[in-house]
Amino acid sequence: MTMSAKSPVTLPRLTSESVLIFDLDNTLYPANCDLFSQVSDLIGKYVRETLKLEADAAHRVQKDFFHRYGTTLRGLMTEHDIDPADYLAKVHDIDLSVVPPAPELAEALDALPGRKLIFTNASRGHAERVMDRLGIIDRFETIFDIVDADYIPKPQQQPYDRLLARDRVDPTQAVYFEDMAKNLLPAKDMGMTTVWVNTDVEWAQNGSDDPRIDHQTSDIVGFLRTLAATY
Repeated sequence: MTMSAKSPVTLPRLTSESVLIFDLDNTLYPANCDLFSQVSDLIGKYVRETLKLEADAAHRVQKDFFHRYGTTLRGLMTEHDIDPADYLAKVHDIDLSVVPPAPELAEALDALPGRKLIFTNASRGHAERVMDRLGIIDRFETIFDIVDADYIPKPQQQPYDRLLARDRVDPTQAVYFEDMAKNLLPAKDMGMTTVWVNTDVEWAQNGSDDPRIDHQTSDIVGFLRTLAATY
C-alpha cells in the first residue's frame, strides 16, 4: 500500500458513525481491466447509429460532448433529446469476465465499521453487475448513480449535494475514495476526508496535485486494512 508523501493529514479514526463512500470504476477493481475501452466503443457505436454519422465524425461528437458536458450522455440529452435509459442500457452491455473476483476486498470492507455507499457516474445496473462480479454487492447499503444525480456527473456540485441529502450523510464523518482526482475536490470542500486511488491512468490525474487530496494509494485493499486498524 502506498500513501501520499505530500499530505500530513492523519488517517481518520473510524467509528460506527463513519460513512465510507466509494467510486466504482477503476476504484474497486484494477484499472487494467480496462472496462472503459469497452464502454467507450459502445458509446461510439451509439453516437454513430443514433446520429447517423460516420465513425470519425461520431468520435469527434463523442469527445466534444464529454469535454463540454462532462459526459457524452449529457450532451446527447441536451442537444438531441435522446432517451437516457436506452443509452445507459446499451453502453454498459459489456463483458465483465475481465474483472476478477475480489475476496480480499470483501474481507477488507467487512473489517470496516460504519456505512458503505457507492457513488458513480455510471448506471445502477452497471454498478450492480460489477459489484456482483467482485463479490461485494452485499457489503454496500446503497448506490447513488447518474440517474439519482439527474444525469449531472461528478465533479459538478449537484450530485454531491443530492447524495448527502438523500442518504443523510454528515460530510465530516465521511471518507471518499475515487480514482479521478478532480472528483475528490468538491467532496473535500464539503468536509470529507479524501482518498485518491492512483491507477496511473493519465486522464484520471487531473487535480492530483491539489492539497485537498488528503491521501493517495495504489493499493486500496492495503489502505482499507490500514484504515481498519484505526477502529
